[in-house]
Amino acid sequence: MNRRLIKDWSDWATMRSDFRWPRPERFNIAQACCDGWAGQVPDKVALTHVSADGSVKDWTYGQLKEASDRLANAFAARGVGQGDRVAVLLQQGPEVLLTHFATQKLGAVVLPLFTLFGSDALAYRLADSGAKLAVTDGDNLEKLLALRPDLPDLQEVYCTGPAQAPVRAFWDEIAAASPSLTPVDTLAEDPAVMIYTSGTTGQPKGVLHAHRFLIGHLPSLETHHEYFPQPGDKGWTPADWAWIGGLMDMAMPCLYYGVPLVSRRMRKFDPDEAFRLIADHQIRNLFLPPTALKLMRQASVPGAVDIRSIGSGGESLGADLLEWGRSALGAPINEIYGQTECNLVLASVQGAMEIRPGSMGQAVPGHEVAVLDAEGRTCAPGEMGEICVKAPDPVMFLEYWGKPDKTAEKLRDGWLRTGDLATRDADGYFTFASRDDDVITSAGYRIGPTEIENCLSGHADVVMAAAVGVPDPVRTEIVKAFVVLRNGAEWSDALRDALITRVRERVSPHVAPRLIEPIAEMPMTATGKIMRRELRGV
Repeated sequence: MNRRLIKDWSDWATMRSDFRWPRPERFNIAQACCDGWAGQVPDKVALTHVSADGSVKDWTYGQLKEASDRLANAFAARGVGQGDRVAVLLQQGPEVLLTHFATQKLGAVVLPLFTLFGSDALAYRLADSGAKLAVTDGDNLEKLLALRPDLPDLQEVYCTGPAQAPVRAFWDEIAAASPSLTPVDTLAEDPAVMIYTSGTTGQPKGVLHAHRFLIGHLPSLETHHEYFPQPGDKGWTPADWAWIGGLMDMAMPCLYYGVPLVSRRMRKFDPDEAFRLIADHQIRNLFLPPTALKLMRQASVPGAVDIRSIGSGGESLGADLLEWGRSALGAPINEIYGQTECNLVLASVQGAMEIRPGSMGQAVPGHEVAVLDAEGRTCAPGEMGEICVKAPDPVMFLEYWGKPDKTAEKLRDGWLRTGDLATRDADGYFTFASRDDDVITSAGYRIGPTEIENCLSGHADVVMAAAVGVPDPVRTEIVKAFVVLRNGAEWSDALRDALITRVRERVSPHVAPRLIEPIAEMPMTATGKIMRRELRGV
């Protein structure tokens, strides 16, 4: 099946002007990513799961359909119905896909949860969502059961490993259930997935998405993976499927297009192991967060690696990293931008546009994106403002769960306000500056940290960098940078001075850090973004 939305690969402006969204009234992610293929090519491999011990198991679309049908029947027997929330506390693997598909076939809502969440984070999300059923593994079962007395809505817990009543054994329930299922005929606007924001300010918010948000991701996948799919394509990401990046920037789109997907979740990202996996399984398409790319740049690239395309987002990529992708990997690293609420709306695509280092590229076909000021006016080229996405948009969220006031703040005057600051030039290229609360105000200048960080990270001795503002009685704030050095590099006054001079000469004297501090490890969110707020108090 040819499911591409972009029919002709040409220049970016033509692809944008010719693009038309499909707008089905009825749509279901499980049907699109599993059952549709199972009905036509049931023996086609959908997923290759690589376990921690190195063992490998292939799952066909037909096998995924039968097992998820059985699981849906098991869930239904336990009272799960349309609109109920089903939590998934699992690492990458077939059990995650089966739970997603079973839940969506019942018209219920999947609630992905990160296995590294602590008890407070889990308790808040499970209570706030009112999750009715949860699926987890042996490693996380006790953590979940300890919370259960305070979660009256959580009626059932399934475990993929050994289980004793009242916990239900995931695989035993699948084996015992009927394979005959008539899925709920969902509307494209019906809720399908709820992903909580990482909570950079205030409590995390449940971002509720409709089934049609899968369609909203597709133009970016097709473009930033260089006219995806191509014969021989195979996808993998180290990003956890509990986050929108891992789930929707790679996993579900691969299944939608019939591209084999590899699952292998590392407890701690190992660049050498990642390269071995890519070589052994002939993986050609990757979503790699910037942190992973920076670590992989320090490792040796095996000769058997044959990568065709890489998408990366979450933190801006510098010119040095892009050049390493071209020279060492022989593949374009295309930058992508989006949020949990409205993902994959900007892209920088080497096969379809001029690449301008430091820029996130242009608005993806199908999405209208602007830079607006506080009054909602379009900013002049080069003027800093807030990235905003025109509503409605298929990739846009339905609401913040139970928070109508927050939803109204996010969606105002026909635009989704991202809270991210950027500039847009006369040619339509967006350059990220910072989150609104990451802006450094120094001597009357509003300084975004991104250019500073990219410049510092381009130094041979620097693996990662972050820039923040610290209070100053004269300038309001001064720029302070934190750097993680490569193994073997030693901190010295000379290196500090060289880094300051590098920013002064390559970016601008007014943004050059006045203080630089080496740290052993950068504080990161679970999705791989630098937590600059943690550094402000250092």
